[in-house]
Amino acid sequence: MEKTDLNLNEERERLLTFLFRKRKIILSFSFIVSVIAYGLSYLITPLYLSTAIVFPAASSSVSFSEQRNTKASSMDFGEEEQAEQLVQILQSAQIKDLIVEKYDLMKHYNISENDGYKYDKLNTAYEGHFSFERTRFGSIKIDVLDEDPKLASEMANAVVGLIDTVKNQMIQERALPAFEITKRKKDQLDTEIQALLDEMDRLAKLGVVSLDVRSRLFQALVDSKSSKEKEELRQKIDVNSKYGSLFDGLERSRNEKITKLEDFKVAYEQAESDASTKFSHKFIVQSAEVADRKDQPKRMILTIVAAIGSFIFIVF
Repeated sequence: MEKTDLNLNEERERLLTFLFRKRKIILSFSFIVSVIAYGLSYLITPLYLSTAIVFPAASSSVSFSEQRNTKASSMDFGEEEQAEQLVQILQSAQIKDLIVEKYDLMKHYNISENDGYKYDKLNTAYEGHFSFERTRFGSIKIDVLDEDPKLASEMANAVVGLIDTVKNQMIQERALPAFEITKRKKDQLDTEIQALLDEMDRLAKLGVVSLDVRSRLFQALVDSKSSKEKEELRQKIDVNSKYGSLFDGLERSRNEKITKLEDFKVAYEQAESDASTKFSHKFIVQSAEVADRKDQPKRMILTIVAAIGSFIFIVF
């Protein structure tokens, strides 16, 4: 055991002696490589960073229900679930395609239209310049890198603006068919109620009256003194005897459908609101501003990494 430790110490001493003896070569090589790396860093196109920060909103609709959840108020900030959903929307192809088209990023990133891998290169460039992440405070940070600081801030703010556009479009793709179905059902109820009212009007013109009035016709016949009036009352009684049950059925059906329509109006108003109203789904905490200092490349870090790497390389 002692012999092994002795051999290890001897090896260490020989290594240190070797490094000391070759120190000029090692340090010179590391210095030259770091200077070259520092110089080459000036050939790298500088990129400027613009950052926007948003909070997701808790609610995406107006509730017409009396049992509305107060936690889903449009004035409340969203929680973790809403933040994750917002990140997914920011990473969606819809926002990427809109930004690519608006700012002609294919040309901006020097990608040829004739390149067989142009879309793969475009996606790689986009992912390298745009990043979206949820912070520990529950907000969403939108970072955009570009060689033009003004363009970087414009694109970051454009992404923020597209959040509502894309999410409202996604909501309306589902809400519009639901509203159309609800509207058809409401129109059907309106038509059925109107048909019942028309039939009841027709029977009323024949002399048919409601049940409570009908029950007083016999007493009116008994109390009547005029033979002409008696004859009219007998005709009314005959008509009501013939059509009274039909009239009562129509009246019950009308009342049921009116009650159903009143209850259905809440669902109709909710569906109409969801399909037609454009909501804001975010709170803007910080808009992107034009950067006055580059973010990349970090020359000092590159120089230090090059120096350490060259030192390890020349030693081996």
